[in-house]
Amino acid sequence: MQLSVPDFNSARVLVVGDVMLDRYWHGSAGRISPEAPVPVVQVEQEVSRPGGAANVAINLGALGVQVTLIGLVGEDEHADMLASQLLAGGVEAQLDRIATHPTICKLRVLSQRQQLIRLDFERGFTPAEASGIKSLFEQSLDEADVVIVSDYAKGTLCDVQAIIASANSRGIPVLVDPKGADWRPYVGATLLTPNLAEFVSVVATDKDQPRDYEQDYEDRHFLKSQAAALIESLNLSALLVTRGASGMSLFSAADSDVHLPAHAQEVFDVTGAGDTVISLLGAGLAAGMTLPEATNLANLGASLVVAKVGAASVSPEELKAAAGMMIGQKGVVDLPTLMALVASSRLKGERIVMTNGCFDLLHAGHVSYLESARALGDRLIVAVNDDLSVTRLKGKNRPVMTLDRRMQVLAGLDAVDWVIPFSESTPAQLVHQVLPDVLVKGGDYTPEEIAGSEAVIAAGGEVRALEYIEGESTTAILRRIQSTD
Repeated sequence: MQLSVPDFNSARVLVVGDVMLDRYWHGSAGRISPEAPVPVVQVEQEVSRPGGAANVAINLGALGVQVTLIGLVGEDEHADMLASQLLAGGVEAQLDRIATHPTICKLRVLSQRQQLIRLDFERGFTPAEASGIKSLFEQSLDEADVVIVSDYAKGTLCDVQAIIASANSRGIPVLVDPKGADWRPYVGATLLTPNLAEFVSVVATDKDQPRDYEQDYEDRHFLKSQAAALIESLNLSALLVTRGASGMSLFSAADSDVHLPAHAQEVFDVTGAGDTVISLLGAGLAAGMTLPEATNLANLGASLVVAKVGAASVSPEELKAAAGMMIGQKGVVDLPTLMALVASSRLKGERIVMTNGCFDLLHAGHVSYLESARALGDRLIVAVNDDLSVTRLKGKNRPVMTLDRRMQVLAGLDAVDWVIPFSESTPAQLVHQVLPDVLVKGGDYTPEEIAGSEAVIAAGGEVRALEYIEGESTTAILRRIQSTD
């Protein structure tokens, strides 16, 4: 199936469900605790972002969709963090604050891109506490093209049948990410998006043998018969079963089935992958795609997000790159394009190398160094100091060549894939965003001294210092020129 990525700016999606805050502590685990046989993690980076239904909304916002989120939170600092991050992510958040409850929070501790432990802070909401959800939903429904119900069984959706019925009465599709083994509350929804384990837990007749059943469900014919029975009993239009490394299967009451293989080459973290799938399905349908087309888009997006750490989003640029629209692009790029190209490269299992510098008056030392850096991987990113930062670092008479000319020369080298400017004194912020597999710097540095090294190491990457050719530098060349004047 040929995939094109639509313009999502006019798409309108209403998300309702369990809202939570996901927190991540990243660090190195180099020793075992003397108190117990557990690793000691030296926390080097703390990240928080919306989770659950809020992550679905953030995914939609990252695509440019007009998105409204309805959910329950506490009256606390975590609720304030969520509200602020949702606003920054382009989400109109209608959060009903319940003073007697904490905002649901999940804390994950990671090292080398691997999750070591998860700590949950939560207390489910009662029907009385969730009673305001239906009214908020009704107020926003007429402005929606698609409704997404994100159920994590925390109590927000205790009256989900009323929500589905209300959307159906207006002819608005309802997509549900289901929870638990009883799906009767979702009767009449347009589409359910369970993973294979969730699907098996509902349809398996012998609940004590789930693993045997999972093997059976790799048989598409067996899977189809079970899905068809479920579609009929729940009065669904379709059912999408995500099957991990086996891809995903779409079963429809009206159209032919669609089976898509997984694209992911390397999986770092499946956190939020289901949120990505349903958000892309909703965005695609709201933007005018058919259900099979939106499913193909969701499958591609899932492959991108599992290659990242934590509950991450994907951008239209990443989707376009992964869909093959930007294959072979090299040269000077902006940040969204770079992130898209990096994501596409990682899908192919390629190793990303990154370096930085002023690169004023490109010389043989630079060329040799960049060739050595490129040899450490499959793609080389060169981050270049802009003119003002060069002046801060090198003095008022530098740079000799302006930024655009320096980047143009670098982009012409065979060893260089992508060139991007930065304005700070160091590229640490840019390195944190790209998280290359190998971070390289030329000169007499220790790995710990290289800007951004802590983030790369925490993410499981490598940091290297390479020597320049002795006696070759822009400063030395300028001195020789001046001495001949």
